[in-house]
Amino acid sequence: MYVLKIRDFSARSLKYIFLKHIDRKAKVTTDKWKGYRPIAKAYDITQVDSDRGLNFKDLHTMIHQIKSWIRTTYSWVSEFNLNRYFNEFCFRINRSQTKNTIFNNLITKMVDSDKVHQSEIICS
Repeated sequence: MYVLKIRDFSARSLKYIFLKHIDRKAKVTTDKWKGYRPIAKAYDITQVDSDRGLNFKDLHTMIHQIKSWIRTTYSWVSEFNLNRYFNEFCFRINRSQTKNTIFNNLITKMVDSDKVHQSEIICS
């Protein structure tokens, strides 16, 4: 998951997110908002009706979670630091979704690496 505060809902603001964070080979599904049309020329975008958010239930759930987390964690939110709050939330949610793979990756790296003896890691 990635979240970024944007100035407005223009295609120019959205284009930054696409260029920086979405691979051109990715298949993207959006609602039928017209701001995606200029971006659709460079990306594989499928636009579907929002159906009052029902077609994007997971997205709306995550938006709700971000809002709830910020409201319950901070007593005051600085506009200047808003993207930092978003980054912290995304780090936490992404990490919570990959806990099993983090441990498995660590064990795999430990098994695959060269042996290290205790005498090599103790400073004398």
